[in-house]
Amino acid sequence: MAGFIPEDKISEIKNAADIVDIVSEAVLLKKTGKNFSGLCPFHTEKTPSFTVSPDKQIFYCFGCGSGGNVFSFLMKQEGLSFPETARRLAKRYGIDLPIKRLSPDQKKKIGERESLLDINRRAMDFFYQALCRGKAGQAARSYLERRGVSQKTIDDFKLGYASDSWDRLLKYLTNQQISPAVIEKSGLILPRKNKSGYYDRFRNRIVFPIIDTNMQVIGFGGRVLDDSLPKYLNSPETPVYNKGRSLYGIQQAKDKCRSTGTVYIVEGYLDLLALYQHGIENCVATLGTALTSDHVRLLTRYAGRMVLVYDSDEAGIRSAQRCISTFWREHIDFRRQDVFSEDKADTHILVLPAGHDPDSFVFEHGPEAFMEAASNSPGIITFLMNRAVDKHGLSTEGKIHIISELQQSLAAINDRVAQALYVKQLSEKIGIAESTILERIRSISTKSSKIGYPGLPTNTLRSGLQTRDEKNTVLAADKGPAGILAGNRVERQIIAMMIQFPDILPDIIKYNVLKLLSDDTLKGIGESILDFNPTSADQVSELMSGIDDGPTHALIASLAMGNESWNRKGCLRLIGKFVESGRKLRDGGLLESQIKDAEKRNDHKLLLKLLSKKQKMAENSEKQKMALLNEV
Repeated sequence: MAGFIPEDKISEIKNAADIVDIVSEAVLLKKTGKNFSGLCPFHTEKTPSFTVSPDKQIFYCFGCGSGGNVFSFLMKQEGLSFPETARRLAKRYGIDLPIKRLSPDQKKKIGERESLLDINRRAMDFFYQALCRGKAGQAARSYLERRGVSQKTIDDFKLGYASDSWDRLLKYLTNQQISPAVIEKSGLILPRKNKSGYYDRFRNRIVFPIIDTNMQVIGFGGRVLDDSLPKYLNSPETPVYNKGRSLYGIQQAKDKCRSTGTVYIVEGYLDLLALYQHGIENCVATLGTALTSDHVRLLTRYAGRMVLVYDSDEAGIRSAQRCISTFWREHIDFRRQDVFSEDKADTHILVLPAGHDPDSFVFEHGPEAFMEAASNSPGIITFLMNRAVDKHGLSTEGKIHIISELQQSLAAINDRVAQALYVKQLSEKIGIAESTILERIRSISTKSSKIGYPGLPTNTLRSGLQTRDEKNTVLAADKGPAGILAGNRVERQIIAMMIQFPDILPDIIKYNVLKLLSDDTLKGIGESILDFNPTSADQVSELMSGIDDGPTHALIASLAMGNESWNRKGCLRLIGKFVESGRKLRDGGLLESQIKDAEKRNDHKLLLKLLSKKQKMAENSEKQKMALLNEV
């Protein structure tokens, strides 16, 4: 069992390791200002969006959202665990790595996980041997042969067979001195109703081991050899297996996904094996569940273009439609400006011809036909349009339903050029003037800015009072390198200052600067900075790792990697300017409204009180301004 690496040794490794040296072994880096840039190793791109900051010892890709520190990079690049990464870096930089004794709780937690992974590995070997050897596996071998699955594919994916026995696996594992109670936690056995013992979960089924990106066996899927139900049976949720975060075939597909920039997503195990066997190796399958946000986030590490492949039947169409919202949300998070451009890498929907699933299609028509169909597959919006027209028709009532069905999706497009192109496409398809459709969409956008609605990025909406200049800044799409709308320029400068010049944090607290921020995303980042108190370069990556949100990661990275030069004098001037304008804008605006209301109601007593308050506010503002100027 691997021991626990002491925190002081981890810090020593972080201080010794140079992220530029490590990354440059895998990426051709070019000096750009105080940072370095290059083509991202985690997705295919033509224009460099991958940035490395030697000052902050972090990397970030503004194309796919991958980011972190030197540990994160090696773990993503090499598929290593954290302890393996730490040991590799320690050896490289000559750091002795003693192993700290584990506490009883740590031993229990680590021990349980490693025990379950060990049980799963033993079970995989057991099932594999049962399939490849002996009479018991003959029926399963014949079934796979009829389905066109070769021995090489069986070996590559370690396919197996669970015999038609109630407890053969149970006996095998218990004979190796493994407790039934521990085996039960793996999901491989179930307790009998009368509590007299256990029985095997998988019986008389082809077994598909589910292996993660670190080559660990985390679960299993089983398929019957006939038409009995349930056709498929999967491992339950365990401490090592979460079906909403796991994908079948990812261990085989990840390298090919990186090299091609594309991943094909299918629903069935045999669909994946058929594509793989025909040379389409950049393919993964979901595990009896709809595609989740975690799935998409995992895949964005390896590919920028994703193609959902579904059967032509109604179930396949419904599955495709269910996945759209997930892709929509996650692609807005990771690639706000690119998702809506059909000519760029994003998400496409491939619905196969009637009567076909990926398995039958590739065996009948070959891989070339599949690749051609995939290359011609529509993007999300086009798919939605086509489905809406097929569903409602082009009668007057049908056109009304089509626009109603699509208006929210079109309104959520934050690229006006892409939006206009899609509106034009819809206009030509249904014979309604572009101006009419745009008017409908813009009305939805206006309403959403007040009440919000699903699909529109929340951090494009501003709260609080704004000056005309501030509003113009937002309307002019004042974006950072990640293409994210997040507050006005001064607000972003405040947060960038906090990240890059942590000496100013006491003054940020002293003058309650964060309370004046109007953008919730920036305010949240600022609060996290104060919690982390990033006085070292590495703590920027820790700040990013503590926030589970793609766009926020991108924003933090862009602010941390800015080329500004900060000193205390300049910081205090910025704080003074912001505090004065912010308080005048908010407090003064509210107070003026109250004064006007009191005047209308002829409430002289309240009016005098408010005027006095206004005078005091002006005096306090002046005092604070002078205090800041004195510090400068």
